[in-house]
Amino acid sequence: MNEIISYFSTIPSSHRSLILVGGITIFWLIENSFPLFKMQYKKWPHAGINFFFTFTTIVVNFILAFILIWTAAWTIDHNFGILQWLPEMPLWLYTLIGLLLLDLVGAYLAHLVEHKVKILWQFHLVHHTDTWIDTTTANRHHPGESVVRFVFTTLGVLIVGTPMWMVFLYQSLSVVASQFNHANISLPEKLDNFLSYFIVSPNMHKVHHHYILPYTDSNYGNIFSIWDRLFGTFTYLPKDQLIYGVDTHMQPEENNELKNLLKIPFQKSRSFKNSKNH
Repeated sequence: MNEIISYFSTIPSSHRSLILVGGITIFWLIENSFPLFKMQYKKWPHAGINFFFTFTTIVVNFILAFILIWTAAWTIDHNFGILQWLPEMPLWLYTLIGLLLLDLVGAYLAHLVEHKVKILWQFHLVHHTDTWIDTTTANRHHPGESVVRFVFTTLGVLIVGTPMWMVFLYQSLSVVASQFNHANISLPEKLDNFLSYFIVSPNMHKVHHHYILPYTDSNYGNIFSIWDRLFGTFTYLPKDQLIYGVDTHMQPEENNELKNLLKIPFQKSRSFKNSKNH
């Protein structure tokens, strides 16, 4: 455990980039060999759009990183946050509690709020417009949403009182988990169901990408599935009934053209009023 802390306390940017690229590469190869769905689409042009949004997310996080670093340092220096107020415990338990709480605030809560607040939904909608869900979809976030996600991550660090090494560990796990549960991979049904009691499995998250309610507003989790089960937002749908996308943006010119995707948050809202009352 001490080795993990030491590594993530000083993890180079190149290693964080390697985790991102390595994860996409591994799941890309797996989904090509064992696909959940044999989708008829041009994989590289589709990936190009999602890689663009991956790049903008990296830029946003890089520009704002000093805020996150300062916040983590402040919580430790001022003994502030849930982790700082807990009694002494084994390091592995301290780490697990921290990761769970970071996931609650920085991922589950952020995701839930994005679905409930009109202006935030308009930004998050870009992620949902993808009608070909694969591992590259994990990083398909409008730059505006990347800022929103960063705010919630920072809020999580402040509330939980996490040291920076734990933030880096969480972000690394988050990237890989998201690439895994978006990947177009076919796991044995029993294995996927078993995993879904602990982490967000591929089939579990695919339900969230079904094109209509109430499925769109379910399974918000990122790494851990406990929050969906605890707060009653867990939903199941057989994989053979899945249709990806969002019902108000099913045309290729709406969901597969970069210029339009960048404009969606500033267009007249159709999805929040129509899709949310489907």
